[in-house]
Amino acid sequence: MLTPMALAAPRRQLIDRPARARRPAVWVRGAVAFVALAASASAWAQSVSNAPAPASPASSLAPSRAAGQSDTWSFGAVLDVTHTSRALALGGRDRGLQLGHSDLSLGGPIGRALQAQLTAVLATHEGKLEAELEEAWVQTTRLPGGLSVRAGRFASQIGYLNAQHPHADDFIERPLLYRAFLGGHWNDDGLRLNWTAPTDLYWMVGAEVFRGRQLVKEAARAPGGLGAATLVTKVGGDWSRAHSWQLGLSHLHNRREAAVEDEHEHGEGAFEHDHAHGAAFSGKRTWLVDATWKWAPNGNNRQQQLRTTVEMSRTSGLNRFASSADTHSAGALSVVWRFHPHWETGARFDALRVQIPHDDHFHRGRLNEHALMLAYKPSHMQSLRLQLTQQRNARGIDEVARRSLALQYVVAFGAHGAHSY
Repeated sequence: MLTPMALAAPRRQLIDRPARARRPAVWVRGAVAFVALAASASAWAQSVSNAPAPASPASSLAPSRAAGQSDTWSFGAVLDVTHTSRALALGGRDRGLQLGHSDLSLGGPIGRALQAQLTAVLATHEGKLEAELEEAWVQTTRLPGGLSVRAGRFASQIGYLNAQHPHADDFIERPLLYRAFLGGHWNDDGLRLNWTAPTDLYWMVGAEVFRGRQLVKEAARAPGGLGAATLVTKVGGDWSRAHSWQLGLSHLHNRREAAVEDEHEHGEGAFEHDHAHGAAFSGKRTWLVDATWKWAPNGNNRQQQLRTTVEMSRTSGLNRFASSADTHSAGALSVVWRFHPHWETGARFDALRVQIPHDDHFHRGRLNEHALMLAYKPSHMQSLRLQLTQQRNARGIDEVARRSLALQYVVAFGAHGAHSY
């Protein structure tokens, strides 16, 4: 069984074997470790929930627990098993059978004014089993004026998808925008302050500060203190019973300049992403815009629903050698149609344009990606997804998969947090 120290070390390699020779054994050991952790966490959560509550004075003036806050600690687990015919460029999944982003979560109250969440992740990566403490935060629940504060390790709320766990996505791999600029799923150590307007129209404004070490793993010049900060605003509402929408604008200020590879050592070949779980391409300033529209007949999204999301991103200030013309950009359009209570199909179109740094100059890079998926969801706790992905028009980026077929099975156990809009 894994110890708490093993979980606390980010991306700690638990099993080190040659990828091709030992891949089946690694996957089996990962599944066994997942089951063992799930059993231990479930027993602990049950013991905490069954513990007698401390006596309190019988007074009608005693404050009640905030609405929506659980009275007990709860446990949840999600198992992601995937088989891919070929790994994608800038992707986070290997070829063959693997344990995907599988998490174990514990959440509950700390006193009357705080809520806490712990999430550990297990996944196989390049033939090795890795564990990470993905979330460990506390958040206020009773601040006035629509304010809330979160502190610890958590996923940034930048963009439309980043705050969401990958197993809740509509597609097996995230858009190129997230994989290239945010390492797929950027979580870090930091502090968040959010304000939600007390209006019928949903409006949220938030600010975050992070260490930034999970975003840029190897920095040319590591700044002291905070390494990254974000500003986010989201606004949304309903047009009618059938239509809803949301717009988002995010800004990321990154103080950790990425180290540049030595061209004389690595040559002038195509860019090779080493799957270091950080951003493959970064810069000082990043803007993201997202827009989502959802339609469901009479508001009944369990029977039918159409979901459309558009996201665009632009990054500047790449490094000390970059000019104002040197920028990264990416865009993604996804459309998902639930045509039956248990069936969904969807398509996504991605485009990536980057400037690849080499010493004091840059090489142009580009990649287009198209994905088609069909998902069967017999319940909200499980899904079986088949996806075909094609990568085209590549320049300066290596290990491109012209065609990749993937089959994913995701099953959830116990309690799990509600997904965002």
